[in-house]
Amino acid sequence: MNSRSDDVQAVQEKAAALLATVRETGPFAVAYSGGADSALVLAAGVRALGAGAVLAVTADSASLAAGELAAARALADSLGVAHLAHRTNELDSPGYQANGPDRCYFCKSEVLDGISAVAREHGFDQVATGTNADDAADPFRPGIRAGRERGIRTPLLDTGLTKAGVRAVSRLWSLPTWDKPATPCLASRIRYGIPVTSHRLSRVDRAETAVRELLDRAGLRTAQLRVRDLGDTVRVELDGEVASEAAGLASLAQAVAAAGFGELPLTVDSFASGRLNHESGAAATRSHLTP
Repeated sequence: MNSRSDDVQAVQEKAAALLATVRETGPFAVAYSGGADSALVLAAGVRALGAGAVLAVTADSASLAAGELAAARALADSLGVAHLAHRTNELDSPGYQANGPDRCYFCKSEVLDGISAVAREHGFDQVATGTNADDAADPFRPGIRAGRERGIRTPLLDTGLTKAGVRAVSRLWSLPTWDKPATPCLASRIRYGIPVTSHRLSRVDRAETAVRELLDRAGLRTAQLRVRDLGDTVRVELDGEVASEAAGLASLAQAVAAAGFGELPLTVDSFASGRLNHESGAAATRSHLTP
């Protein structure tokens, strides 16, 4: 057997293990963002239990990026799964607003309580998330504790699937999310210690939409795009090969300023996942653009 066949067999075995885990779990609702992880849990539920034994519930709030809800609904529809959007109110939580390193705990607590209530109303006693093995090993995932406290099911983690495994199985099953970049909540763009407000969330969302449109017009493609609100500065992060070209676009600073960041100094830099978890309060120094 050649290495290619070995690879395919390994992915098939991972897929089979996931389906076995889901069958043992039984009917459940999925805390469903439409990202690669929760989409795979949803698809596994359909394959193992049938579409009627799975419910997709998306937390809809100010921290959800524009377009994500519609994309999530479209995928759920394609799988034949009932999809509900539940309005959550993380911004009512002082712990969430304070934006400390434990912000995600308060967010997930609100989200999972709301989704669990919706699930029960529709006859589902269990709720599952897309937490994977890499997430559980990440020291900056306080939201996982909220799930454990509530008995939330984690089929990907229980099967030992890493993010790479999630993408491999998703590709095997021809899910359109197999290579979808991570799309964490908008609050993750705001530096710790800066209060999370609806204004800050909406201007980050507007800025990311504006930058994406600008890059498209310039013929620049980036899988990763983040607009980081650093308080007294703003940073746009893009794929490394795109960042230097984008920094040369005079209209980039204007687009971010018009989205709500005004005259704040702007930096363009390479994307780094979880960057704000490792940075001090001082903004990274790079060449600045002025709006």
